[in-house]
Amino acid sequence: MSKPDKREEIVRSALELIAEHGFHGAPMAMISKHAKVAAGTIYCYFESKDLLINELYKDLEKRMYPFILDGYLPDRPIRERFIHLQTALLRYFINNPLDFRFLEQYHNSPYGVAHRRDKILGNKNGCDVFRDLFEEGIERKLLKELPLSILFGLAFGPVLSIVRDHILGFVILDETLITPVIEACWDAIKR
Repeated sequence: MSKPDKREEIVRSALELIAEHGFHGAPMAMISKHAKVAAGTIYCYFESKDLLINELYKDLEKRMYPFILDGYLPDRPIRERFIHLQTALLRYFINNPLDFRFLEQYHNSPYGVAHRRDKILGNKNGCDVFRDLFEEGIERKLLKELPLSILFGLAFGPVLSIVRDHILGFVILDETLITPVIEACWDAIKR
C-alpha cells in the first residue's frame, strides 16, 4: 500500500469506526487494525487521535462544500440561494450517512464546539456561505433579526433531526418531502 493509500485507508477506517462507535469507542489501535496498518503506522500520519479527528473533519468539509456549492449562484435572491444550499446539504447527508453521523458527533463534542463558535461568531475562514447568506439577509431585512446562532439553529436543527430520522428509517426523505422540509426551514427564519 502506498503512502497516500495508507493515509486514505486510515481516514476511511476512522470515519467508519467513529460513526459507528463514537470518538471514545474507536481507539487508535482499533482504527489501525481496521485500516490494516501496523499500530505505529497511524502515528506517521497523525500524531494523536485529536489530530486525526480534526483532519477527518477538514477532509469531510473539502468533500461536502463543492457538492453544496455546485450550481450555486451568488447573485440569485436570498430565498433561492437558501433553498439551493439547504437542499444540496440535505441530499449530501442522505447520500453520505457516515459523514453525517461523524459530523453530528463532531459538532456536539468538545472538538466541534470551538469550531462552531468560530464559524458562527468569530473569524470567517473557509466556506462561510451560510453565514454570509444570513448576514446579508439580516442586513437586507429579509431574515429575522436574531443572533446568528439562533438562525443557524432554526435553519439546521430541523434538517439534522430529519436526516437522523431518515438514517434510522423513521421517515423516507424523497423528492416529495425534501422541498417542503427546506421551505419550512426558510419559513422559520424569514421575516
